[in-house]
Amino acid sequence: MTGFGKGEALLPNKKITVEIRSLNSKQLDLNLRLPAIYRQSEYELRTLVGRCLVRGKVDVFVTVENRQVETPARIDRELFREYLRQAGDAMAHAGIGANYEALVPAILRMPEVVSTETEAISDEEHAALLAATEAAAARLDAFRVQEGAILIADLLRRVDLIEQYRNEVVPYEPVRTENVRARILENLAKLNAEVDRNRLEQEMIFYLEKFDITEEKVRLTNHCNYFREVAANEECAGRKLGFIAQEMGREINTMGSKANEANIQILVVKMKDELEKIKEQVLNIL
Repeated sequence: MTGFGKGEALLPNKKITVEIRSLNSKQLDLNLRLPAIYRQSEYELRTLVGRCLVRGKVDVFVTVENRQVETPARIDRELFREYLRQAGDAMAHAGIGANYEALVPAILRMPEVVSTETEAISDEEHAALLAATEAAAARLDAFRVQEGAILIADLLRRVDLIEQYRNEVVPYEPVRTENVRARILENLAKLNAEVDRNRLEQEMIFYLEKFDITEEKVRLTNHCNYFREVAANEECAGRKLGFIAQEMGREINTMGSKANEANIQILVVKMKDELEKIKEQVLNIL
């Protein structure tokens, strides 16, 4: 979800620049910083950016550069002249010498001498603002797509490693079963007690079934296949991939709790290591 995009629009007397920066977030967290003159376009900008980017902590910066000196402030010359005349008359009536230059700052602060006109942007400028924003969002999205392709390739490689470690578990399963059986028989022999061999075999089979990890291996394979399918075919799959990774973790943890064999435990630790890297990277996927 991380990325940066920049868009520009040129007008006869202005240059509009839009910069968009995005970081990871569970939902869309959009923050706009734009000149007051463009506040009337804020809703459209939010809608446009939200439609393009969907998720992320997004900061949008809009700046405008005027190519000619303009000011919305206007001085009412007639009113200024009248205030100045009345002030001069009042000072003369009071016997005070009139210093007209000293009166200027005070006159400018008088009511309605200086007024600020509310500037409205033209349709052309509004369209240019939206075009610059759309261009910035498109460049950021292209950056995301490029980064996402790299992340997906890395995720799938780690899924392949998990399946490779799962397959490496298979040779150790018969040895594990025999070791458990031998340990039980050894402990029984130490007791020096009469044992019903048939009942012992039944109980031993029941006991060994609790350590069977076939079901976990099958489910883990299904989860890995589903992970690949979602990554290849679905848009905005980040959350779903995160859920699948959680399910993969359940099966790996259960295999570890049932392992009862050192080599299998080592492989389970390797699978967990790859899965944690998958979970971290999935947070970057939209």
